[in-house]
Amino acid sequence: MGRITVSGLPGSGTTTVAKLLAEKLGWKLISAGEVFRKLAIERGMTLEEFSQFAENNPEIDIYIDKMQRELAEREENVVVEGRLSGWMIKDAFKVWIYADPEIRYERIAKREGIELSRARVETRRREELERRRYKKFYSIDIDDISIYHLAINSGSFKPEEIVEIILKAFDLARR
Repeated sequence: MGRITVSGLPGSGTTTVAKLLAEKLGWKLISAGEVFRKLAIERGMTLEEFSQFAENNPEIDIYIDKMQRELAEREENVVVEGRLSGWMIKDAFKVWIYADPEIRYERIAKREGIELSRARVETRRREELERRRYKKFYSIDIDDISIYHLAINSGSFKPEEIVEIILKAFDLARR
């Protein structure tokens, strides 16, 4: 049995890595980030606007986190991706992925099809809103990475290499 969580700030590559990891292992993927993006699109909002909306509507985060936790607990083998997955999923091998902010902003600009300057401003604002929400709703300091078994700089490795590092560390941790 195994559970692996993949967390990180926006643009760090968590969704890409989690998808590749789940494929490689043949495990189910649960992605909080994709649910959050889908809910934003459904409401016709940018991620920054939806983050602002979520700050005044705690039921959004609570719904996503509860759903993620319940789905993960039902699965024998699962990769769970999301900013708070490492905090929410018990009995898991926990991975934090990070990258230099400018690398993250460039990735977000490319993914969203927006100007780099806009990605920079919106992402900084979104991160600030999320920090406040996580502190207010859960008493979680998102900058505290001490709960993670492994932290990887995605600016230094390709997604496939990160998956190999995670698999090696996961294997070593289970011995």
